Amino acid sequence: MTPAGIPRPHIRRPAWAGRNYSLLTAAAIITGLGTHGALIAAAFAVLQSGGDGGDVGLVAAARTAPLVLFLLIGGAIADRVPRHRVMVAANALNCVSQAAFAWLVLAGDPKLWQMMLLTALCGTGQAFFNPAAEGMLMSSVSGEQAGRAFALFRMSMHGAAIGGAALGGAMIAAMNPGWVLAVDAAAFAVAGALRAFLDVAHIPAREPGGGLLSDLREGWQEFIGRPWLWSIVAQFSVVVAVVGAAESVYGPLVARDELGGARPWGFALAAFGVGTLCGALLMMRWKPRRLLLAGTLCVFPLALPSAALAVPLPVAGLSAVMFVSGVTIEVFGVSWMTALHQEIPEEKLSRVSAYDWFGSVAMLPLATAVAGPVENLVGRGQALWGCAALVVLCTAAVLFVPDVRNLTRRTATIEVASGKTLSADTEGAAGRLG
Repeated sequence: MTPAGIPRPHIRRPAWAGRNYSLLTAAAIITGLGTHGALIAAAFAVLQSGGDGGDVGLVAAARTAPLVLFLLIGGAIADRVPRHRVMVAANALNCVSQAAFAWLVLAGDPKLWQMMLLTALCGTGQAFFNPAAEGMLMSSVSGEQAGRAFALFRMSMHGAAIGGAALGGAMIAAMNPGWVLAVDAAAFAVAGALRAFLDVAHIPAREPGGGLLSDLREGWQEFIGRPWLWSIVAQFSVVVAVVGAAESVYGPLVARDELGGARPWGFALAAFGVGTLCGALLMMRWKPRRLLLAGTLCVFPLALPSAALAVPLPVAGLSAVMFVSGVTIEVFGVSWMTALHQEIPEEKLSRVSAYDWFGSVAMLPLATAVAGPVENLVGRGQALWGCAALVVLCTAAVLFVPDVRNLTRRTATIEVASGKTLSADTEGAAGRLG
């Protein structure tokens, strides 16, 4: 009872949202709010210090390069030591690097090399954090709740990304971008403190291995031994690269030259963000039986934004296709995480996740670097049609892999009071029968 005699409100948490899952989701929201504002702040800090677009690109590349270089090592380490310790250590590194970046910007006259170094440290932290975080998330839910849990987690992350970008932009308009970087540092500190309370008692102790290289080989064998896994990662190495080039390089140029400036492109990106939220909400209820077939079919619409920019469609049409692509990429994302959770042994989750991340982002820096020369060679419209065609071709090729078409959601056998045995999907069927 409250002091006034009014019953204290009881916030009912879903049965599948356990303590670890709740801590991970809360921490992800906090860092999402800080990080997506800080990405904008870093660019404006470079420009404020007298840099140009090329300098902004160098600082962005300084974040991406360590992510690619250290992902595999980060995955191996996260399968050797308790994952929450890796996550907290990575958050601490991010906190310190962002705090130093904020101090330099607020003090005035930061040097380009200093900003690149601190951003590289932040990228290094993310390289160790991402595989550990994905493994920890997958071990925090059971097979019965995996899809719904992953959908809600992704919806929370996307909501934080949209809110963080909006909040960061508003703060930059009103004050020094260094304050946004300081907020990001504080967010990493709070999130790291939350992650320190994660309970890993349910995770079996890992046997001593033969060393880091041995662990990497085991992860590679797990990865390459599953055709559905390596084929989709190979597909996404191309899809992520061309979509990234289209949206980070060609999109702003089309908006400037054909659509009236940055505001229409902002509307289109916002529509994509809303689409991801709607897609995650859809996947909290929809449980496709053929996980990878449904997910892969939903990759085809990722070709639509490039095609829309090639035409180009007016703002309303572009926003519509961005919304659709946002919805469908979430169908793939949740299906993919559910398949990994279902098929990969718990003790190898972080290493497999590292190979997944590495394969998906490895070609992105190259694609963004060559986007300009390709445009000069063949023209912007042809380059965008090429991006759309590559998405379609790579996705169609993956459908020829039998495991991609046939991998199904596992079912659980449920005994009911009558003594009959029923087969139900493993995502809450028992609750529906009860």
